[in-house]
Amino acid sequence: MVAPGFLHNPEVRLWLNGVEPAWTMLEFDSFNALRNEPSANQTIRLVSDLTATEISGSAITRNALVLLRRAAETDGLKLTATGNLSRAVVDEMCGMFEWPDYDKDELFRFHKIINEPDFLPLHFVRVLTQFAKLFRSHRGKLVTTRLGKNMLVPEKYGALEAVLFHVAFWHMNLAYFDRRPLDSWPQSDVGVALWSLSASANDWLDRETLTRLCTVPVIGILESTWDLGSSAMEARILRPLMWFGLLEYRSEGISTSGLVERHLYRKTPLFDRFLQFDVQIESPDTRH
Repeated sequence: MVAPGFLHNPEVRLWLNGVEPAWTMLEFDSFNALRNEPSANQTIRLVSDLTATEISGSAITRNALVLLRRAAETDGLKLTATGNLSRAVVDEMCGMFEWPDYDKDELFRFHKIINEPDFLPLHFVRVLTQFAKLFRSHRGKLVTTRLGKNMLVPEKYGALEAVLFHVAFWHMNLAYFDRRPLDSWPQSDVGVALWSLSASANDWLDRETLTRLCTVPVIGILESTWDLGSSAMEARILRPLMWFGLLEYRSEGISTSGLVERHLYRKTPLFDRFLQFDVQIESPDTRH
């Protein structure tokens, strides 16, 4: 078991509520190796030889291609002085973007004028693709780079998924999009979380159980008066994985009024196809 003293802490045991984290099955060296990004070792490998059909469920990659193509066709997309896409471009993308579990009608009900940060799918994709150097700003426009143009052929779609996934989880701070008071947790241990999901998310599980199975809690989580950990896990790991096509989601009411919902996730076939791990599991007699 990894760090047994930590798991015996009364605050940790209370937070776990009887759940034994999946990562406790790992040998200590494998646990530590999962804290490195894919390019640093072979413990985590992102498979890039994916077909267009395999990544058709990836909203991030699919909409990144929409944005890349539109920028290439128009010689660049107009930017505001703050570096966001102009309202005219946002209006156009609102009609072109398709995103899982996102209600565009609700967006229009709450915003008469929609700026880029108001439309999360576009804002996420624009920030991510620019961070990945697929775009650059030039004379008030967002223009595709040579790398971005190279990704527009079907043979490169799998590579695009891998590049965006790598940048999103290991080089961006996804806390930027939710502003919860936890800095980069649990993204700072994303490799551990991803392997733990690979071992445990074979069937529908709620976000609370997945959080306890897949993350290493920190003081801010343990001392929170509400379940801040599950909220951050969903915003920074589970939802982005759904947007990449690696998890599927459903909600389930648990009260007669239907006001309380359970958020459930499980792996899609793409998860185990795209993410591969080389780890060692401790023997049962060592763990207990």
